[in-house]
Amino acid sequence: MAEEEINEDYPAEIHEYLSAFENSIGAVDDMLKTMMSVSRNELLQKLDPLEQAKVDLVSAYTLNSMFWVYLATQGVNPKEHPVKQELERIRVYMNRVKEITDKKKAAKLDKGAASRFVKNALWEPKSKNASKVASKGKSKK
Repeated sequence: MAEEEINEDYPAEIHEYLSAFENSIGAVDDMLKTMMSVSRNELLQKLDPLEQAKVDLVSAYTLNSMFWVYLATQGVNPKEHPVKQELERIRVYMNRVKEITDKKKAAKLDKGAASRFVKNALWEPKSKNASKVASKGKSKK
């Protein structure tokens, strides 16, 4: 691969970081183009409500994260900006959706089957009447 020309406007030590950043921006741009090529309504029609919520939350989180980076590049401290509260609010909703998803995946207890299993697994002493009936049946043979 040809050696890239290093610009004199920034220190040579950060060239690798800037190249990686440029590649990341290109990847984000490609993903956004792919996502924007399909209309939101078409995308959401194919999804169930929980998946729709996930798409909306990820989109909102991504947009706010990009704004966070923009603020940082402009010299504004994003930790003191309202975008921090917005990211936290979205994160709370993402956790709620995760809890709902986990509850759906959790094993359901079949109470009837569990009670039959426990009932049959426990030892029950035979009653006196039942043992007499059993012994009479054996002596007749």
